[in-house]
Amino acid sequence: MISNTLMIQGTTSDAGKSTLVAGLCRVLARRGIAVAPFKPQNMALNSAVTVDGGEIGRAQAVQAQACYLAPHTDMNPVLLKPNSDTGAQVIIHGHAIANMEAGIYHDYKTVAMQAVLDSHDRLCEQYRAVVVEGAGSPAEINLRDRDIANMGFAEAVDCPVILIADIDRGGVFAHLVGTLELLSETEQARVAGFVINRFRGDIALLQSGLDWLEARTGKPVLGVLPYLHGLHLEAEDALPRDHYARPEGACLRVQVPVLPHISNHTDFDALRLHPQVDFEFVGPGETPGPADLIILPGSKSVRSDLHWLRAQGWEARIQRHLRYGGKLIGICGGYQMLGRQVHDPLGIEGAPGSSAGLGLLELETTLEAHKQLRNVTGTLALNGAVVSGYEIHLGVTWGPGLQRPALQIEGRDEGALSLDNQILGTYLHGLFDQAGATDALLAWAGFSEAASPDYQALREAGIDRLADCLEAHLDLNAVDRLLGL
Repeated sequence: MISNTLMIQGTTSDAGKSTLVAGLCRVLARRGIAVAPFKPQNMALNSAVTVDGGEIGRAQAVQAQACYLAPHTDMNPVLLKPNSDTGAQVIIHGHAIANMEAGIYHDYKTVAMQAVLDSHDRLCEQYRAVVVEGAGSPAEINLRDRDIANMGFAEAVDCPVILIADIDRGGVFAHLVGTLELLSETEQARVAGFVINRFRGDIALLQSGLDWLEARTGKPVLGVLPYLHGLHLEAEDALPRDHYARPEGACLRVQVPVLPHISNHTDFDALRLHPQVDFEFVGPGETPGPADLIILPGSKSVRSDLHWLRAQGWEARIQRHLRYGGKLIGICGGYQMLGRQVHDPLGIEGAPGSSAGLGLLELETTLEAHKQLRNVTGTLALNGAVVSGYEIHLGVTWGPGLQRPALQIEGRDEGALSLDNQILGTYLHGLFDQAGATDALLAWAGFSEAASPDYQALREAGIDRLADCLEAHLDLNAVDRLLGL
């Protein structure tokens, strides 16, 4: 099977699909091959603003970076952003069209598939290679009907598939053989080989298993990828599974509550990786110690997450934190929570109505149907440090609190600073992505000795390290053949 499209599917979520696609994109791009990433359907609350003014999954933005490209909506034509246990906002070609319950979306998939195929056709016309990421597992029996995310797409465009599995969690041979067994005969024939991810140990002790797997399935093992300790790639959706050692000596303590509908938690990657920051995601039921800085993150369901925040005791914790001189930042949905009221008259995120905010800024927010999407640059009001990032929000915020803006964004005031200088709110995602801005914010929070690393360079280094690994441990000749290169 020869195609300019190669699809990476996984035996489970977090098997390494996003990582393998990003690495392959960089390997090909370094060789001067025009390559683009593609994910037919993504379900994620981490998103990015594209060059054509839409939004896609953050993982596809990272994969575009691996190709040395600006992200485009064709790279992820269908994005689902969950807003309840049974429903999601449906985004087609970068723009929200409706909130749908799971059953309704299932019926809508035939329409969504056409959007997927249209985007794929455009990419194939522009690029010599298209590397596709599947979603979850292709062996989810209940999702096989009208599938657009895995084998349904692969069959529609007639492309080969590589199946990846994570050995670090155990059961890798059962995952691979079991997944293959649950596919139809034509789908099984489409699987060109296996990749085993996150291996650590003596490869010689694995060889008998690899020999058995190839004999049992008739499929080659195209590579065994080592566990890359400390590798940083922005997470597609789930909170990062790697935990970094707490820094020794002088540092700033930062806490972020893990809201039920937390979105764009990649905002905090620069802080998690910072050698002078003791960073902590605080999950439900956990009782954190004291902090210098608390950050309220973005949320896909602000009023619901406000209720959860109160139920978890965060309102009293924040008030105590402020009484003792701590600093507080709210980003996007977290910024809206800092105000006096959050209004949702159209029922965009749930039942229509209003909820009392934390009342820490003289502001109110009304959620509106039109989502604001833009990539922006600007400066911090604190010291003029440069910031860059993106805005993705439905809310319009107003009130006297805006008279003390937190930033200047392309000639306009943005966000708010409290009169006592303890609280900062902003719609800007990527607030900590520039080293100078991070230094200024950490100094504002009480740590004047900050020497923040270049986060953009860290991201590039992670992608290059991943590509180096694939060049050493993956059968790239086989990949070239599958892509018709």
